[in-house]
Amino acid sequence: MGFLTDEKLTIVGAAGMIGSNMAQTALMMGLTPNICLYDPFAPALEGVAEEMYHCAFEGVNLTYTSDIEEALAGVSYIVSSGGAARKAGMTREDLLKGNAGIAVQLGKDIRQYAPDVKHVVVVFNPADITGLIVMLYAGIRPSQISTLAALDSTRLQNELSRYFAVPASRIDNCRTYGGHGEQMAVFASTASVNGRALSSYIGTDALPESDWEAMKQRVIQGGKHIIELRGRSSFQSPAYMSVKMVAAAMGDKPFTWPVGAFITEGKFKNILMAMETVVNSDGVSYKYPEGTAEEKAELENSYRHLCALRDEVIAMGIIPPVEKWNGLNTNIR
Repeated sequence: MGFLTDEKLTIVGAAGMIGSNMAQTALMMGLTPNICLYDPFAPALEGVAEEMYHCAFEGVNLTYTSDIEEALAGVSYIVSSGGAARKAGMTREDLLKGNAGIAVQLGKDIRQYAPDVKHVVVVFNPADITGLIVMLYAGIRPSQISTLAALDSTRLQNELSRYFAVPASRIDNCRTYGGHGEQMAVFASTASVNGRALSSYIGTDALPESDWEAMKQRVIQGGKHIIELRGRSSFQSPAYMSVKMVAAAMGDKPFTWPVGAFITEGKFKNILMAMETVVNSDGVSYKYPEGTAEEKAELENSYRHLCALRDEVIAMGIIPPVEKWNGLNTNIR
């Protein structure tokens, strides 16, 4: 079996549903033979490792541990779903306080035990804020961290595919930006269906305005809908998409769905949110999205919502005020 690299990948939260699916996906995709599964819940972690061993993957050095120092020693890539899961009736933001504390510790552990880490992918919600916290405490460069936001864009693609009864391959450039939450900005101007601009359909018999608005709400509530259908939060799709992000960071095909990136300049500075991004072996890069005036206003609303969440964790004392971030992470200017 060929692998992208032989460098170490650590999956944090590997005993959970997302983490365990990440492990299997990473092995099936041949990312690296050197994978370490970490979770503080040792019995379930051992169960996941046993299942992976029973798959009989060839040429694999799969280890597991509940010792974070061992898990992060010599690691090059980290992907973490190690927060509390969203439950029925909860928003991603409802997870803020508990998962913020987990993010603080993960960041400190990366700083202490993984000085040579190349890229970190954060999955646990609210990912825009937990990713920001991890970056600050880990002391890594902004390009070294990305968060999972792509599911919002793939959900838009799925909704359009279903509505127009065409394969997803005929739906191009679906984009949602801003927060990975109910304040996300769903863009129409970037997308096309069967080679024709999506915006040209909206407001016609092919896609009445009311249907488009309803579709946007289904995209925004996509995670909630999974919980209603399955009785638990998404795990297969976030596992797959986050492993694809790690693969891109390892040098595989660039990942071009929007992900959460830390914004270092411009009017959205000092927040982490989904922009027009590329993840590759250089890390994550971003640019400001183009859109209509209405879409840009929605993006600004999403930004303000994230600023409020950021300021909330500052008020809790979880992270320092923005002007003091450089004292915690010298890569932040």
